[in-house]
Amino acid sequence: MLDRLQALADRYDKLSELLCDPDVVGDTARLRSYSKEQSGLEEAYRAYLEYKTVVEQLTGAKAMLEEKLDDEMRDMVKLEIEELVARKAELEDRVRILLLPKDPNDGKNVIVEIRGAAGGEEANLFAAELYRMYAKYADSQGWRTELLEANVSDLGGFKEVIFTIQGADAFRKMKYESGAHRVQRVPETESGGRIHTSTSTVVVMPEAAELDIEISDKDIRVDTFCSSGAGGQSVNTTKSAVRVTHVPTGIMATCQDGKSQNDNKAKALQVLRARIMDVKQQEEEAKVSGERREKIGTGDRSERIRTYNFPQSRVTDHRIGLTLHKLDAVLNGDMNEIVHTLTLAEQAAVLERENMG
Repeated sequence: MLDRLQALADRYDKLSELLCDPDVVGDTARLRSYSKEQSGLEEAYRAYLEYKTVVEQLTGAKAMLEEKLDDEMRDMVKLEIEELVARKAELEDRVRILLLPKDPNDGKNVIVEIRGAAGGEEANLFAAELYRMYAKYADSQGWRTELLEANVSDLGGFKEVIFTIQGADAFRKMKYESGAHRVQRVPETESGGRIHTSTSTVVVMPEAAELDIEISDKDIRVDTFCSSGAGGQSVNTTKSAVRVTHVPTGIMATCQDGKSQNDNKAKALQVLRARIMDVKQQEEEAKVSGERREKIGTGDRSERIRTYNFPQSRVTDHRIGLTLHKLDAVLNGDMNEIVHTLTLAEQAAVLERENMG
């Protein structure tokens, strides 16, 4: 571990030199690349510097015990050693986490797709609540959301809603949300007061830039049609809605909520690239035996990951056994405790695999 940390520190110092080099300063692309790399090393670098300082102080304190000291001074030194040993252990745990392999998508924006699943109109209404929950969480993180596509149901829920979340570490924090979300409550559509169980599905994908996924014009088919509203009725007479199909894979994306046909095509291509990259990544991860099943939050998309129980004001994440009795707060975007606990659980799983390896 210390060798890896020293190599990281050497690279950080080298980047500091490069960022002062006039040739680099004059090259926007290199400057951006080196700045981003150094920023990614910053936290581990600072932790390593503190670790080295603590080790030096600990060595010095232990040496003092070999000297002739009065009882009061000896007790003070022993207390200092206890504190330094504890801090050294904390820093070792921290740098182990910081040295774990980074998901290359963590810093990317995300595209989120939510669909009403089992439960009919109640599932659609819950899909709309999940959309509002993520929008409020995004707002609390200083992120920006943009609606790409919405298929509104008769009662104002979402049969399907697709939107982007743009901001620092959006994918790192949102990637655990993919899966089936279950709601237990007395639905608005139920007159008998019985508790129903419904589900909505969430898919979170890193946004794919054109450099990530190159789509040739000859590989896509573009269809235009009139956009529709709730119940399927036509809401305009111009063919502004766009469906883009990637012929080699059969993957498609539709958008009708933009201001123009060109706007809808651009948004549909944005979703299409993310879907193609997501399929490719799933295929790659499936090649690594068991890895996808072990990773928190990136398993089977049909897996029930969380239950929202309205009668008990309870939210339970089944992957980590976390139960919170603050349903209203969570639905209002207070997801920090859930995201933090899921992050720790995945880090622990990766650490275990690293140790076993």
